[in-house]
Formats: sequence, C-alpha cells, structure tokens
Amino acid sequence: MGQYLLSTHSTAGGRPEGAPASPEQMQEFMGRVMALEAEMEEAGAFVFGGALHGPDAATVISDNAGEALLTDGPYVEAKEHIAGFYIVNAADLDEALEWGRKTAAATNHSIEVRPFMATGKVADHMQADAG
Repeated sequence: MGQYLLSTHSTAGGRPEGAPASPEQMQEFMGRVMALEAEMEEAGAFVFGGALHGPDAATVISDNAGEALLTDGPYVEAKEHIAGFYIVNAADLDEALEWGRKTAAATNHSIEVRPFMATGKVADHMQADAG
C-alpha cells in the first residue's frame, strides 16, 4: 500500500477550463465531488484533500544563515499552479490511476497522479502494514 498525490492545476488570473460558470453548475460540481470523496472514504483510500488559494497567497520561507527570510508570492513564477489535491492510499499505481480517472471525471479537470517516496515515517508505516 502506498500513498499517491492526485493534483489538479489552474492557470493564474483566469477561470480554470471546465470550472462551473453558474450556481447550478457549481451545485452539480459539488455533488460530484462529495460523491467521489464519500466513495474514497468508504474504500479506505481518502487520506486528505483540499483546494488551495492562488499563488499570490503563498509565502516562501528560506533559511539565510539561521535566519528565516519570508518572501511574499510563489516560489516559482509560472503560468500554472496547483489548484487542489487529494492524497490517497492505493495498493498500486493502477489503483491510484483509477482514483485519478474518477477525480478527473468528477472535477472535469486533468489530474496528475504521483507516488510519494517511501521515506521516514511513511516507510515505517508501509513496513508495518506489510509485516
């Protein structure tokens, strides 16, 4: 069992392609997302998920010889940014891709699926599950 990031991206300064344009579309969208999250929870796949504010709300913290240096704005200036995400438990990549497919269908957005590296506490947890 591993954990996977299912992320969606948005373009700064505009309404994402496929985003709900009316209150009725927003209600339908939220119904699909809530049904997806209920399915994830029932399957034991849901770990965490959320939508993010735009990159203008970001603060970058750098270490400058032991002093924290805070800078407003995103770390990387880019046209696209992560708009939202889920972290899911999945037996393998195929299962994670199926959750990604369902997420893309529910949100009408492209979804990037990426495995977490098994290090630290995640690796300990995975070894305990396998043992």
